[in-house]
Amino acid sequence: MPIGRRERAKQDKRERIMAAARELLAQHGVSGVTTQEIADRADVAIGTLYLYASTKAELLIMVQNQKFAAAIDEGLVAASDAAEQGALESAVALIRPVVVCVREHVENGRTYLHELVFGDPAEPYRREGLVLAARLEHGVIGVLTRDGSIDATVAALLARVITAVIHVSTTATVYLHRSDDAVLADIREQIGAVLASRAAA
Repeated sequence: MPIGRRERAKQDKRERIMAAARELLAQHGVSGVTTQEIADRADVAIGTLYLYASTKAELLIMVQNQKFAAAIDEGLVAASDAAEQGALESAVALIRPVVVCVREHVENGRTYLHELVFGDPAEPYRREGLVLAARLEHGVIGVLTRDGSIDATVAALLARVITAVIHVSTTATVYLHRSDDAVLADIREQIGAVLASRAAA
C-alpha cells in the first residue's frame, strides 16, 4: 500500500534531520555542534527535531547506527572470505571495518560506544545500537565455532572478551594517537592470545 501524505512528510523530515546530523557531526564532532544547528540545516523547527530525537546524543546514535550496521555487514562478508585462514584471521577480518567505523571520527565513535554502554537501553536508538552490538558478538561466535573446535558456550564467553578488547582498544585515551593499523595489530595480538590460552587449556 502506498503511504499517505502525512507519512511521506514525516519520512522526509526524518531523512533531512538524518542528513543534517550526519554532515554536521562528521564536520564538527558531537561537542562542536548544537541541536539548533542541526535543526536549521535540516530546515525544521527545533521542536520538530525533538520529535525524532530528544537529545544530541540520540542524534549521534541514530547516525552512527547506520554506519555501525554497514561496517558489520562488511565485516561478516570479509570473515566469510577469510574462513580458510582460521579463526584468528576471520575474527580480524570481521572487526576491521568496525574499528575503522568507530575511529572514523574518534570523538563521535567514543561517545557512541559510551552511550550504548551507559545510556538507557530502553531508548529506541540505543536499543537498536545494542542489537547491532549483539549482532557483532554473534558474528564473532560464528567465526569461533566454524571449525568445530570450540563449542557455542565457550565461544560466547570468548566473544564477550573479544568485543571488550575492541571497545577498550578503540576508546581508551591512551590509544587515541595510534593509527587504525596499529590499533588493529594490537587487537589481533590480544585475540591471538585469547585463542592461544583457550587452545592450551
